Amino acid sequence: MIIEYEEKLLETIDSRIQDASDDELFAGGYLRGHISLSAASCEEEGVSDIGEFKTRIQASLDDAKSELTPADRIIVNDLWTELQSSI
Repeated sequence: MIIEYEEKLLETIDSRIQDASDDELFAGGYLRGHISLSAASCEEEGVSDIGEFKTRIQASLDDAKSELTPADRIIVNDLWTELQSSI
């Protein structure tokens, strides 16, 4: 179940590449890493709950927030929020 949700998230990011701004491309690439790592950790631990998967992605983003400028954090968080509501 998580793998299917991960695939939908990544497909949605990929579907936007052609028309994406530089900021959107950056946010999509950045999110892909956090999504994939969170999916791998869920799979490794036998977690199949989508809510837990989303929580892990958000925790991963929160843990890495010092990597981004405040403006980049907003762009990434906006895309993450949009992805969650669209899927």
